[in-house]
Amino acid sequence: MSDGFLMEVCVDSVESAINAERGGAGRIELCCSLLEGGLTPSTGHYTQQLCSSLTCITLVLVCSGLLQVVKESVRIPVYVMIRPRAGDFLYSDWEVEVMKRDIEQMKIHRADGLVFGALTEDGRIDTELCMELLAASRPLPVTFHRAFDMVHDPAVALEALISLGFERILTSGCDCSALEGLPVIKRLVEQAKDRIVIMPGGGITERNLQRILEASGSQEFHCSARSSKDSTMKFRNSNVNMGGSLSIPEYAVKVADVTKVRTLNAIAKNIL
Repeated sequence: MSDGFLMEVCVDSVESAINAERGGAGRIELCCSLLEGGLTPSTGHYTQQLCSSLTCITLVLVCSGLLQVVKESVRIPVYVMIRPRAGDFLYSDWEVEVMKRDIEQMKIHRADGLVFGALTEDGRIDTELCMELLAASRPLPVTFHRAFDMVHDPAVALEALISLGFERILTSGCDCSALEGLPVIKRLVEQAKDRIVIMPGGGITERNLQRILEASGSQEFHCSARSSKDSTMKFRNSNVNMGGSLSIPEYAVKVADVTKVRTLNAIAKNIL
């Protein structure tokens, strides 16, 4: 890692990806629906019907247009989120099939790495499913995402992920944010002993990054570094919401902020 650390910025648009690179990010995590924790990025869909002796279901599968344009626009590595829906990380057979197809598409369109995770109903790493998805991902490196923060026993889960061959774990220390989960992150870094990268993420800002890096001993961190950007629409209908009651404003978007990324980059350089 250049400069002794690596900053990963999660983005959901081409503009954010470009801003992250300009600000000094070393890697991008590409996804959509950041308000839901990040889902598989998509700009289009195709359908396929799968049938068993009991039922038929039509799968809506993503095309990777966003990945293609991001890859054309930045030079730093782009790791792509493979997560078919929001909510828990216990997946049905149909959802697993979608994940496998998404992995195929992202590999075709030159993803540099992938990000996914899966758990059993009792909060353990789903080793069988993870092995299947890792096999489908080869030769790309894979990060186990914040599904880790929902596990029953972090120490046991860490050893399982090392055995499976994941490159890194993204974690908030099984708490609401990396700052609150700092004691757990520190223990995970000590337990990992360089066998796997422990990457803090979740609520990292300019105000807490120094404390998180100094206390954890981590050399990678994950952030969004976003600011709100006002829409350029002149006509605005304030009576309509496109989402639910908790939806974001229709006439504002959040994008990675070059200044914020640069500030985080400078803080990390001073520490590491």
